[in-house]
Amino acid sequence: MQNITKKFSVNLPIEKTNTKTEVIAGITTFLAMAYIIAVNPDILSKAGMPQGALVTATCLSAGFTTILMGLYAKLPLGLASGMGLNAFFAFTVVLQMGVHWTVALTAVFVEGIIFILLSLFKVREAVVNCIPKNLKYAVTAGIGLFIAFIGMQNAGLVVKNDATLVSLGTFKAPTVIIAFIGIIIIAVLEKKKIKGAILWGILSSTLIAWFFAFFKPEVAASYRIFLPQGFFKFESIAPIAMKLDFSLLTSAQGIVTFIGIVFTFLFVDFFDTVGTLVGVASRANMLDKKGNMPNAGKALLVDAIGTTTGALMGVSAVTTYVESSTGVEAGGRTGLTAVVTGILFLIAMFFSPIFIAIPSCATAAALIYVGYLMLGSVKNIDFSEITEALPAFLTIAMMPLTYSIGDGLIFGVLSYVILNLLNNIFSKEKKQVSFIMIILAVIFMIKLIL
Repeated sequence: MQNITKKFSVNLPIEKTNTKTEVIAGITTFLAMAYIIAVNPDILSKAGMPQGALVTATCLSAGFTTILMGLYAKLPLGLASGMGLNAFFAFTVVLQMGVHWTVALTAVFVEGIIFILLSLFKVREAVVNCIPKNLKYAVTAGIGLFIAFIGMQNAGLVVKNDATLVSLGTFKAPTVIIAFIGIIIIAVLEKKKIKGAILWGILSSTLIAWFFAFFKPEVAASYRIFLPQGFFKFESIAPIAMKLDFSLLTSAQGIVTFIGIVFTFLFVDFFDTVGTLVGVASRANMLDKKGNMPNAGKALLVDAIGTTTGALMGVSAVTTYVESSTGVEAGGRTGLTAVVTGILFLIAMFFSPIFIAIPSCATAAALIYVGYLMLGSVKNIDFSEITEALPAFLTIAMMPLTYSIGDGLIFGVLSYVILNLLNNIFSKEKKQVSFIMIILAVIFMIKLIL
């Protein structure tokens, strides 16, 4: 059994693991990501795409890319159509700009090709590895707060408020109670050192939610909790697969519009992925002595291939998921975790009603708990030096507050470069600042101004 795990591991002195742990971690990651099976088709269908075909394409693209991540990059990372990127695809590009969804898919396809080239020439890998160690720890902590915030929203613990942006929800809400029970179950099992605590927390919360929906279906429906509507269902991806349309490139105005769409996808996807890879790898203790991530180039190439093949299958940009951290916390350290997650996505193509019925309040418990664990990386940050500490703080704070891993990374990198360059001018103690970091800072400054 141990030999099986070794075949999927990178050549690093990572924590000891075994096949059973990796399988449990893969299941945990899948359950934390399973919401995308319902959410992605719901969002993309607003662009006029058939929802049934989208369910199959979402599972197929996620399954293929995640398995490739496990086999090729040998990292415990799950991939699927990115949240935020799918909303930009449907609501901004298609509905607001009036671009047909086939043209939007073409923009995603072109973005993926550019990513493949950047990955092959090691541009994305260089960006990942040039980020200072303190910022990498900050990214982990920032992602922790970010996914905990998502979990609290999904549970209804934090709600929208027009006056204060957010405020406390009501504890009487069934979703809050279900999530709270899930957190308690996870914490108790972790305290007793029982394997798969996060997985058991998700499953327990799901069963409680379904129990509630069985006895009070109307009330449960108002909280978006539903019983599975059947077990088996499969629909062809033919209506959306290979539907690329380059017609926008026939005019000068169309070319400008197309380039703008491509580079928006490119920018958001690039830095969200970089932030996620750094944060999850740091939490898994997979950074080497120089603070670099193992197989970063391979991971980024898989991510790029995922976006390209995803567009051909009929979905928006595929990206590495921050929910991969749930599998890492469950003990996943090798590519076997990703392979298990990918296989479950492929199985879900045929049993989507079951997985679609897993309510967000059930996975909320896992997200909140993992957020707490990831925040622990703060203790590794050097807060005695302001040129290191302030950028780290901004990175941590801005991820949840801007609702974007990429934007948090932008503020961290920008402040790090500015502070350290000023320090080198006015202080005798010089600090080396990577040329790549300076280039990134310039790009980020231009983006913020424009």
